Amino acid sequence: MSYSEPPPPPQYGAPVPPQGGLPPKTSGKAIGSLVTGLVGLLTICCGFLVVTSIVALVLGFLARKDIRASNGQLKGDGMALAGIITGFVGIAMVIVTIILVATGTLDTNFEYSTS
Repeated sequence: MSYSEPPPPPQYGAPVPPQGGLPPKTSGKAIGSLVTGLVGLLTICCGFLVVTSIVALVLGFLARKDIRASNGQLKGDGMALAGIITGFVGIAMVIVTIILVATGTLDTNFEYSTS
């Protein structure tokens, strides 16, 4: 059996053949955690929207669990962590605001008199 010459190397700029696997996808829960965490921070002035910070925490922890269990098929661990951190910060800021209002340090009376 005789062998022929090896095939020539691919030309410069030729596409690289696929490696056989799909690239990892970003976790939707991680994206949701980051978005709701940021919304929670932006709406701190409205104390009733602390729900978005709680949602950020839940989605962040679920996303990190899913990412670890996916064996490299999911990415977005950093986004999930950022969502968890912003969720905690949002909840803490709402609690501090409630304490400041309850002690009278922060005045919520927005009536102004020009006389």
